[in-house]
Amino acid sequence: MSNNVKLKKGFDIKLVGEAAESIAKNIDTPTTFAIKPEDFPGMIRPKAVVKVGEKVKAGDPILIDGKLEEVKYTSPVSGEIVEIQRGERRKLLAVVVKADAQVEYKEFPVKPIDQVSKEEAQAILLESGVWPQLVRRPYAVVANPSDTPRALFVSAFDSHPLAPNYEFTLKGQESYIQAGIDVLKKFTPKVYLGLSGSKSSTLFDGLAGVEKNKFSGPHPAGNVGVQIHHTAPVTSANDVVWTISPEGLAQVGKLFKEGKYDAKRIIAIAGPKVDKPEYMETYAGVNLETISAAKIKGDNVRVVSGNVLTGYAVGKNGFLGYYSNMVTALEEGNKARFFLSDGWLAPITSRLSFHKAFGLLGSTSKKYALDTNTNGQDRPFAVTGSFEKVVPMDIYPMYLLKAILAYDYENMEALGIYEVAEEDLALCEFIDVSKHDIQKIVRQGLDTMRLD
Repeated sequence: MSNNVKLKKGFDIKLVGEAAESIAKNIDTPTTFAIKPEDFPGMIRPKAVVKVGEKVKAGDPILIDGKLEEVKYTSPVSGEIVEIQRGERRKLLAVVVKADAQVEYKEFPVKPIDQVSKEEAQAILLESGVWPQLVRRPYAVVANPSDTPRALFVSAFDSHPLAPNYEFTLKGQESYIQAGIDVLKKFTPKVYLGLSGSKSSTLFDGLAGVEKNKFSGPHPAGNVGVQIHHTAPVTSANDVVWTISPEGLAQVGKLFKEGKYDAKRIIAIAGPKVDKPEYMETYAGVNLETISAAKIKGDNVRVVSGNVLTGYAVGKNGFLGYYSNMVTALEEGNKARFFLSDGWLAPITSRLSFHKAFGLLGSTSKKYALDTNTNGQDRPFAVTGSFEKVVPMDIYPMYLLKAILAYDYENMEALGIYEVAEEDLALCEFIDVSKHDIQKIVRQGLDTMRLD
């Protein structure tokens, strides 16, 4: 049985620079790739297991978490380890691989999926480096192999600003996605697939062994956390579910059908400061130098790994995040605005305002070339009632955030900390008149509950 969930709360941020459905041809082939511990919330003690100069194949381990050593983080390409980046107090920042011209893959066992036991499947997923695609709720961290999830959730569409279209990026991979589902059903009997209620899908509609639910409405309708909340919500710290992206499903399927860890992906290059936004075929953790040189306009630009709501700045020479399926470029908002000419008192139509603030006359239906200016600094929380308008979940975001800041464990539990991840409250950060780092606060709360 499937449900049609129509969400009214939320907000669509419409930006110029959506990627055209074509593969870029004018970008030089990137040569370096990296795995970064910061991409894995909850990783406590990252440790490099390779040395500079060592040769690796795609699927060879290069990084582990000292607190969960059975989970391997493996190289996305074959080549040579050229750098192990460290920060203050020798904190591990990244393991960098210079890629071979032709990728060589570490081989993993292949046999019919119906003949693979749960134990065999788990061992292959852990050793290959595909396991980190599985994310645990509550806490939104890499799944623990000792957990027994009651269900697996997959969102088959992405509603973030300028998000890639899975129908294009995963075209022709239906058999891998189905194989991924068949493998992961060995860990949990129930798989929920969240489909877009506004359009049909040639990629996902034919999948078997899943319960399909349709979600329509503004962002964050495509967030898997919102879909969990409206389908089978997480109720306690011990009520464990797993999530995985469609790209992750395809990666699992290819691992068991072809015996290799294939980190290849099609990413979107999008945003107001991109010249001819389109897609590119590359590998996870790609260095963005050649992409920036070919596609990004100007110097005063912020290059983001991921989307503008939940991504993070990496610079023109940074590396794409492990879970990121797009690169976004927008203008840095580092110029002062005079309040009478182009500030909050000026009647202008070039800036988007959720609150319909005085002077901001822009339409919520047109597309904008927004910059990164927050138009203000941190200040005490102003109770406006707006957060509840963009979070389509039965929680009170403002009170939850205050409970986190006060380390009020009982109220954090009562107010829904186990149901949320950073992305679920990202819109609160966008509309917050108090200019707080909402997602950082949410992560603080999740880590507090998980570690204490």
